[in-house]
Parts: sequence; structure tokens; C-alpha cells
Amino acid sequence: MHAIDGAVNRMGKQNGSCWWCFKAVKWIPVIFILTIVAWSYYAYVVQLCYCIIDNYVQKGFYLLFFHILFLMFLWSYWQTVFTELMPVPDKFKIPDVEMEKLQQAETEEVQRQILERFAQDLPVTNRTIKGAMRFCEKCQLIKPDRAHHCSVCGTCVLKMDHHCPWVNNCVGFHNYKFFMLFLAYALLYCMFITATSLQYFIRFWRGELDGMGRFHLLFLFFVALMFAVSLNSLFFYHCYLVVHNRSTLEAFRTPMFRTGKDKDGFSLGKYNNFQEVFGDNARLWFLPIFSSLGNGVVYPVRSQHQGTPNTYDSMGSTQNSFGDGVNFPERLCNEDTHTLLGHGTQQWGDDTDFDSPPPYVNQVHH
Repeated sequence: MHAIDGAVNRMGKQNGSCWWCFKAVKWIPVIFILTIVAWSYYAYVVQLCYCIIDNYVQKGFYLLFFHILFLMFLWSYWQTVFTELMPVPDKFKIPDVEMEKLQQAETEEVQRQILERFAQDLPVTNRTIKGAMRFCEKCQLIKPDRAHHCSVCGTCVLKMDHHCPWVNNCVGFHNYKFFMLFLAYALLYCMFITATSLQYFIRFWRGELDGMGRFHLLFLFFVALMFAVSLNSLFFYHCYLVVHNRSTLEAFRTPMFRTGKDKDGFSLGKYNNFQEVFGDNARLWFLPIFSSLGNGVVYPVRSQHQGTPNTYDSMGSTQNSFGDGVNFPERLCNEDTHTLLGHGTQQWGDDTDFDSPPPYVNQVHH
């Protein structure tokens, strides 16, 4: 009854004017970013390139590279903001019958047993700090590995990194590559503006420039420099997270497995960690087109974190059932060699659907 009442109350809030006001306010940071970008376009293209620079070769060079960075930056930003994060598969949701048993359970141990019994065939290796199944009371589901509940979005997000107000979206499995490219192109965009406007900024301070355009140039240089400094630390921090296969949340709270905490539990080696985010097709690495490996639900883990109810074969491959007869082979890793176990390149077949990653048929080398 409490769950039903809570759902009704949430629906009532969503239909009220306060809810719509809250939704509108969340777009203010995005509008602010787009306003700054639109002004920077005017200041650089019109005031600097057309009104100040006289050399046509230099002007053409500046405009060409500026527009390339400008378009890639906007494309990446658009993808980060408007990519829809896919929900947790229904197989992780607790049925009403089991939910009723869970609510009626008199002790925490009984609740734990109910969750363990329900999740015994789910591909889950992460645990709570007490070793129990990670359960979301609001979404009423078993959390897949690396998934977390976002209080702003009001739902569980697959491989949640963080909720970013500047994109009015959660950064998770489905848009993390876009977020990384957004940071990269935003940093290059600001650095390019700073570098190419520096000499004209110096001329401004010497009093060699006249007209209102000089004030646009002054603010353009300072704004680009300020954003470049801010983005520099953020971008390289996320580069560090990518090569170590960690999310921001995992960097602050070490993932818990059956065998205990392990900050590198999902690490496959630097190159494979990079491929997990950007894909194995190098032609798509720098384009904001989805190419990440996997489905956001099942992740390769170190072999020591594999255990019951998982089963092993002699070749070292591990398979988890999704609860409906569909098997999910997991990749094992050898971080010392920076490769997946085996010498072949991982393949994600074109005929693979969202709910099942393709199998790996690799030979283990000892």
C-alpha cells in the first residue's frame, strides 16, 4: 500500500506546475552553455576573422579549423544531452509476488534470502558493503553491475558515472563516449580560440586595435582561457578513469564483489578499457557515434570475482544466465598483458541484439 501511495503521489507531483517548473529550470545550464557558444561564434568569426584579420590565407585557415572544431563540439554535446539512456531490463525487476514477500519479511536476513533467490540466475557480481544483493527500493529491481539510482532522473542508470547539470542528463553507459568527446572537443575548441586570438589580445593591450570589436576579443580570450583551464583537469581526470575502467562513482566508492572490494575489478588493461568505451573500430573513435562494446548490463570482471552461481569450463569462459535461457558469456581479463584472455580481438557481431553480447571464443595462454 505504501508503494502504491508513493507512486500516486509521484504522479501527482509530475502533473503539477511545480514539476514542470523544475523540469524547465534544469535546462538553464544547457541554455547558458549554448548562449556562450553562440556568442563565441560571433566574436571569433565576425569580429576577429572578418573585421580584424586582413590576411586571406590566415583567415581561411582559422575559419576552416574553427568550424571543424565547432561542429564536432556541437555534435558531441547534442549527443550527450539528448541520448536516451536505456532502462534496466525487465528481468531485473522484482515481480509483485516477490515484492509483497519482501515487504512482509520480518528480518533483514529474510529479505536478503528473498533477493538472493530471485537473483541467482542474473548476471550480477557486485554486492553491497554487507555482501547483500544491491536492491533499489524506488525502482523495485536488482541493480545490474555498475548501475546506480539517480535521484534527479528518478531511475536507475546503467553504468552511471554521474548526473551532469551542464548536459541535463545522466552520464552513463549509452552516452559516456559522447561525454568524453564533448570534453575533448570543447577543450580543443577553447585552446584553439585562445591560441589564435592571443596575438590580437596583445595588440589590444598595446592600443593598436580600435572599434567595439576589441571588447568582444578581450572577453573571448578570457572566457576561452577560463574554460580551457577548467576543462583541462576534468578531461584528463576522465581519461584516467577510462584507462582504469572506472566510473566517477566507482572512483569515490570502490566496487564490492563477492570476494571483497576491488578498485580494478572491471579493468581489462588500458587498451581494452579504452576499447570498451570507444569500440574496436578506430574509424569511429573520434566521431560521436555509439560504438561502445557491450550492452550496459554485463561486464567482464577479474576471474577471482567469478563464483557461484556462475559455472566455468576448461577454457576459462564464464556464462551467466539471464533468467530466461539466454546465456551471457563474460570476458575474463589478464591486466598484466593488457589483453583479454586469448590472443584474438574481441568481436561484437552485427547480428547481436541489445540483450546479449556475442560470445568470445579465445584460447587462454598461461
